[in-house]
Amino acid sequence: MSKATRTDPQPSAPHGADSHDLIRVLGARENNLKDVSIEIPKRRLTVFTGVSGSGKSSLVFNTIAAESQRLINETYSAFVQGFMPTLARPEVDVLEGLTTAIIVDQQRMGADPRSTVGTATDANAMLRILFSRLGTPHIGPPSAYAFNVPSVRASGAITVERGNKKAVKATFNRTGGMCPRCEGRGTVSDIDLTQLYDDSKSLNEGAITIPGYGSDGWNMRLYKESGFVDPDKPISKYTKKELNDFLHHEATRMKIAGINMTYEGLVPRVQKSMLSKDKEAMQPHIRAFVDRAVTFATCPECDGTRLSEGARASKIKRISIADACAMQISDLADWVRGLKEPSVAPLLTALQHTLDSFVEIGLGYLALDRPAGTLSGGEAQRVKMIRHLGSSLTDVTYVFDEPTAGLHPHDIQRMNELLLRLRDKGNTVLVVEHKPETIAIADHVVDLGPGAGTGGGSVCFEGTVEGLRTGGTVTGRHFDDRASVKETPREPTGTLEIRGASANNLRDVDVDVPLGVLVVVTGVAGSGKSSLVHGSIPAGEGVVSIDQSPIRGSRRSNPATYTGLLDPIRKAFAKVNGVKPALFSANSEGACPTCNGAGVIYTDLAMMAGVASPCEDCEGKRYQPSVLEYHLGGRDISEVLAMSVDEAEEFFGAGEAATPAAQRVLTRLSDVGLGYLTLGQPLTTLSGGERQRLKLATHMADKGGVYVLDEPTTGLHLADVEQLLALLDRLVDSGKSVIVVEHHQAVMAHADWIIDLGPGAGHDGGRLVFEGTPADLVAARSTLTGEHLAAYVGG
Repeated sequence: MSKATRTDPQPSAPHGADSHDLIRVLGARENNLKDVSIEIPKRRLTVFTGVSGSGKSSLVFNTIAAESQRLINETYSAFVQGFMPTLARPEVDVLEGLTTAIIVDQQRMGADPRSTVGTATDANAMLRILFSRLGTPHIGPPSAYAFNVPSVRASGAITVERGNKKAVKATFNRTGGMCPRCEGRGTVSDIDLTQLYDDSKSLNEGAITIPGYGSDGWNMRLYKESGFVDPDKPISKYTKKELNDFLHHEATRMKIAGINMTYEGLVPRVQKSMLSKDKEAMQPHIRAFVDRAVTFATCPECDGTRLSEGARASKIKRISIADACAMQISDLADWVRGLKEPSVAPLLTALQHTLDSFVEIGLGYLALDRPAGTLSGGEAQRVKMIRHLGSSLTDVTYVFDEPTAGLHPHDIQRMNELLLRLRDKGNTVLVVEHKPETIAIADHVVDLGPGAGTGGGSVCFEGTVEGLRTGGTVTGRHFDDRASVKETPREPTGTLEIRGASANNLRDVDVDVPLGVLVVVTGVAGSGKSSLVHGSIPAGEGVVSIDQSPIRGSRRSNPATYTGLLDPIRKAFAKVNGVKPALFSANSEGACPTCNGAGVIYTDLAMMAGVASPCEDCEGKRYQPSVLEYHLGGRDISEVLAMSVDEAEEFFGAGEAATPAAQRVLTRLSDVGLGYLTLGQPLTTLSGGERQRLKLATHMADKGGVYVLDEPTTGLHLADVEQLLALLDRLVDSGKSVIVVEHHQAVMAHADWIIDLGPGAGHDGGRLVFEGTPADLVAARSTLTGEHLAAYVGG
C-alpha cells in the first residue's frame, strides 16, 4: 500500500498549546535580585524559601505577580486605566508563561471603624437581602439593614419640559439602617476640654495643647488671626460668646493672612481631623493625645450594634440582623442551615457556602461585626482567601505571603489542605513560606539566598523537598532542626497577677504570670491569647508592647530616619564641618532641588504606566552636590546611608567618626538580625518580618521592665529563629521580663514557663488549659499544644 493511501491512525503530535507548562523568568533584578533566572512549573504548588531578606518577595510579588497585574491593567481602555494604580514594569529581561495572578497578602484590612468582617466579605450583603425578604416586621429594602447607609428624606419641585412647563412636586425617601446617634460606628465619644487647652494661657502663649498646633503652625494662626477671639487674652477670661466661637463655631469660609480658609470651632475641628479616624491607624503621639482627651463609650441608643431601631426590631425566628452579626460564625452557619425557605433558596445556599468557608479556613470563631482593623495579619489574609475558595476560575496563579502566619500547628494542616485544593483545581500556587510543615507539601521548592540583603538575591536550590533536605543550603540544613525542651528553667523574680480577665472571649481567667523569665502564651488561633496579653497587660508604665501593626512609612522613610539614627549622624557631620545639621537631611535643606530629595524622578506617560528613573542631577543620591563635599571619617552623607548596619557599626565605633549615640542604635539593629540592611533603604521595600524586627530594635531602648511581643517569629527563617531566641535570652538575662504570644514550637520549647489557652477557638476557648514548664506540658500531653510540642521535640 502506498504511503498516500494509508488510513491507519497516526500517533498524534503534541498540541502546541500544551507546551506552555512553565513560567519562565530570565534576568530578574528587582531590589536585591542578582540576575535571577528560573522556571516554575504551572498547575503545581511551588514554595519559595530563604532567610528573611533573601529576595523571596522581590521575585514572587514584585516581579511575577506585579508584571501579571500590569499586563492585565493594560487590557483595559486608557480611560479605565486612569483610575487604576500605575505599575512600572519590573526590572526583568523576560517573563513568559504568566497567567492571571491573584495576590492574597498579609496587608492589614482598612482601619475604618465602619469596616467589619461582614462588610469585607459578601456575608453582610447577603444577610441584608435575607432580612429584607424574610424579616418581620418588614421595614424596607436591604439598605434598611445597612449600618453604613443613613436614612434620608427630601422634598422639592422638579420642572418637566413637555410643551408647557410644569412644576411637579417630588419627594425622595431612602430608608437606611444607620444608627443616627453614633452614625454606624457603635461608639460615641466625649472630649475632655482640659486636654485641648490650658485656660490660664492666651493663644500667643501657646494655650492649645493638641499635637500639630504649635505656635507658628497654620492651625494656630487660624485661631489667632480669625478675629473671633483676642490672641493675647487668657482663655479663662473669655466671654461666653468668645468661648463658644473658639470651641463650637460652625464652619465659615473667610480670608486669613490673605488666604481663603475655613474657620471652625476647636471641638468640631478635632472631631473631623482626629476622632473620625481609626485610633490604630494614627501616629503614636496623636494616639496618645486621643487616649488622654477622648473617652469612647458604647452608643447608648443602639447598644453598640450600629443599627437603627427599625433594623434591630425586624427579626427572623426571633433573631435580628444585629444578633446574627454578633454570633460566632460557626453558630451563625448552623442557624442559616436551619432556615428552609424556597423563595430565597439560592441566596441561602450562597450565604451557607460563605459561612462554611470561614469555618473551614479556621475562622469560625470570628463574628461578622468584628471590626476589620482588629484582625491580625494572618487572620486578614485568611479572610481574603474566603472569596477564592468557591471560585470557578482555573489556570490562575495564586500568590500567598506566609499563609501560616499566626496559625497554631493544629491549624497549619487545614491551611495545607486548602493550598492543595486550589492546586488540584488546575491553578498555579506560589507560596512564600518558612514553616517546614508547609514546605513539606510542595511539588517544587525554590530556595533563595545564601544570605540577606546584598548577601542574597541568588537561587541556591530548585527542585523537590527531598533534594532541598540534602542540598546543603541554609534552609536544607535547618529543615529538620528540632529544639529540645529547656531542662532547667530560670527561677521567676516575682509574679504579675491577672484576675478575672474577660476581654472578648476570655472566661474570667485568673493566672499568675511569672516575672524575670521568658513566658510564652500559646493556644490555637482565636483562643484568647492577644485578648489576655494586650487586655490585661496594657502598654504604658514599665511595659513595652510590640505588636504586629505595620510601620506606616513613605518611600522617603528608611531605617535611619525610623530609628532616630539619622539625628546623631547629622549632628556629627554638622559638628565636624561647622554647618547646620539640616543640610544632611534629604527631606530638608540638603535635598537635591531637582528630585526634592526623593532620588528618583517620576514621569507620567499618560496612556502608559508611569516610569521612575534615577535623578540625573544627584544620580539617585538625594542630596545637593554641595552637601556631598562635607565629609566625616572620609565619607560623605550619601556614602554613609549606603552602608549596611554592620559596616556602619564599625565605622561609627572608632576614629574621627566615633559617635556613641549612633553606635547604640546600630548595635540594637544588629542584635535583632538586621545587620545586612542598608541605612538608606526605603521602608516600603522591607518585608513584614524585617519591619517588626526594626520596631523591636527601636523599642529596646525604652525604659521598660516588661516586654510583650506578638508573634515575633512572623517572617523569620528557621535559621533566624535561633538568633531571635538568643536576643530574648539577653533581654531576660539583663533583668527584663519577656512575655511572647507565639505558636512556633522552637520558642515554646525554649520558654521558662508556658501559659496555654483553649481548648478551642471563640466561645470554645477563652479558658486556661495549662500553665507550667515546657517539660511538664510535653509530659502531660493534655492539650492540643502539648501534643504538637511533644511530636516536635520527639518526646
